[in-house]
Amino acid sequence: MTLLSKFEKQPKLYELLFISCYLLINNTISATSILMESSRQAHGISFPLWQPFALEYSSALSLILLVPLLFIFLEKVPLTWSFIKKNIALHLLGSIVFSLIHIFLMVVFRKIIYISQNLHYEFGEIPAELFYEYRKDIWAYFIFIIIIYSFRFVTSRMIGEAQIITDGVNSSKPQKLERLIVKKLGEEFIIKVEDIEWLESSGNYVNLHIKNRIYPTRSTLSHFIELISEQGFFRIHRSYGVNLKFVKSIKPLTTGDCEIKLESGEVLSLSRRYRDELKANLI
Repeated sequence: MTLLSKFEKQPKLYELLFISCYLLINNTISATSILMESSRQAHGISFPLWQPFALEYSSALSLILLVPLLFIFLEKVPLTWSFIKKNIALHLLGSIVFSLIHIFLMVVFRKIIYISQNLHYEFGEIPAELFYEYRKDIWAYFIFIIIIYSFRFVTSRMIGEAQIITDGVNSSKPQKLERLIVKKLGEEFIIKVEDIEWLESSGNYVNLHIKNRIYPTRSTLSHFIELISEQGFFRIHRSYGVNLKFVKSIKPLTTGDCEIKLESGEVLSLSRRYRDELKANLI
């Protein structure tokens, strides 16, 4: 399996790994810079060598733990051009919450480290320190968003973005959507709608899953399923849709929801809201 194929399967994992590497490098440079600056002073280094690394890495670890929450928030409040004016205020508020959680985790980690060394960690004057940390955190918050969207832009060009084939220049909605065109690294090829096994909502895109490959297309899940519902596609969850011909089994759960197992072995959630309609169409 190629690296690109692995990224298709777990894109958020690779985005998290990239951000983690960025923080590790950046905070290591900051810690070593503190040591180098201190060594240039007349009195030399006046603190334990581990101290700047503990301070920098506790901050980095706290930020890494917050990245999955940022993924979730970006799905709910996408910060793309079509939504940027509407959602920028929400992200500014989100950056405040992001900073407060980061500071809390960072202080906890530092206190644990200092206690292990029989020392006491003092955060400082709270208003001044909160403002000081927020100046850095808001920068980190939007840097992470830029990294995430940059990753997705580059990989969408490498993986190939699926687009609807229209009958004419002025045609905005085909009578029956049977094929899509995928543009990938300057080339174009066709995929059949009937080969789509399941669909997954991802922000402004719908990920089309076909034989262990993923092709993003710019659409909402509701709109895309509406276009292909006549070909046996049904929504089964707020985030998923499925091609009925690939459904192997349905397993009821005690919660009232169900699990759908596909021929490929993929297991998807079937919400109670869509359960009865789906079962009626399977009969």
